[in-house]
Amino acid sequence: MDLGLPHFDAELEELGLLAQTAGLEPVARITCKRRAPDAALFVGSGKADEIKALAEQTGATEILFDQSLSPAQQRNLERHLGLPVNDRTLLILEIFAQRARSHEGKLQVELARLQYLSTRLVRRWSHLERQTGGAGVRGGPGEKQIELDRRMIDESIKRTRERLVKVKRQRQTQRRQRERRDTFNVSLVGYTNAGKSTLFNALVKARAYAANQLFATLDTTTRQLYLADAGESGRSVSLSDTVGFIRDLPHGLIDAFQATLQEATDADLLLHVVDAANPHYPEQIEQVQRVLEEIGAANVPQVLVFNKVDMLDAGHTPAAPRDTFELEGVQVPRVFVSAQTSAGLPLLRAELVRAVTQDSAAKAVPAPENVPAHETPV
Repeated sequence: MDLGLPHFDAELEELGLLAQTAGLEPVARITCKRRAPDAALFVGSGKADEIKALAEQTGATEILFDQSLSPAQQRNLERHLGLPVNDRTLLILEIFAQRARSHEGKLQVELARLQYLSTRLVRRWSHLERQTGGAGVRGGPGEKQIELDRRMIDESIKRTRERLVKVKRQRQTQRRQRERRDTFNVSLVGYTNAGKSTLFNALVKARAYAANQLFATLDTTTRQLYLADAGESGRSVSLSDTVGFIRDLPHGLIDAFQATLQEATDADLLLHVVDAANPHYPEQIEQVQRVLEEIGAANVPQVLVFNKVDMLDAGHTPAAPRDTFELEGVQVPRVFVSAQTSAGLPLLRAELVRAVTQDSAAKAVPAPENVPAHETPV
């Protein structure tokens, strides 16, 4: 379900892929054009009736909306439609919950889920309105069940955050160790399903899970990267594969995954992987840049890696295997590759060698000595 807001998923293709990734099977799609969302039903009563009729006709058991719904809108829609109603945010949370494998990833998903749930206590559970209390009853006299549940969730959020702080400290220790070893850190970033994990495997000869689906991997994986021509600099190079970004990534997830995304923030270079075969890649680049800005990684140097060139039509093949691309008003290097066929990977490795060499040369330049204010240099 799409409200017709100005974005590039007018055919609900991405929402359908998200639903399939979560294990659901889309049976129908419907759009609605409004100047502003309806306060009560998001789409208005007339369109809600259309949705109900379409759901009955197709045998749908759940309704998905491509935008975020307020708790009141979600509750009103469920009452009007007689079916469970969920939004894009919950769908992404469900996928993350299914895919998280590491201890840190599970903690991050749990925190985001709890934060989302804390605003949904009034959704459909009427039992939460009853009051409890009296002598010997936890919660005190007259405290509503909803208040008890909210307090329990708040306590769970606090505990999960404390556990994530410990994980973040461990990551900081690992980063300090890499800094002492003078490691050049490279992070793969990009829109989900752009082929980051496939490229990661091709560069470091790893076997990280990669599949043609949204959010195939969630946990950050780091490996040593061998660059034959970079040995003269005497620096070790590490490559990290991070979680993919997506349009309207819930802010709760950005906050929860701060520790994982910190790999991108602390990187010396970002390999921004782009699906060259996707006609909407300019919008995807824009979304990735937006998330990078939110996590404080907007100023990290980038190399654009236009992946999947093997899937381009003959009329859209690049004129040159390497050129530049304007990103945020700055010309940055761009390399065309196919992680699947290894086409263009030697050029990408050469670009990495150039970045490592330039960074090493910049660090080798001695800093200017401080001249006392009363002395005049000759």
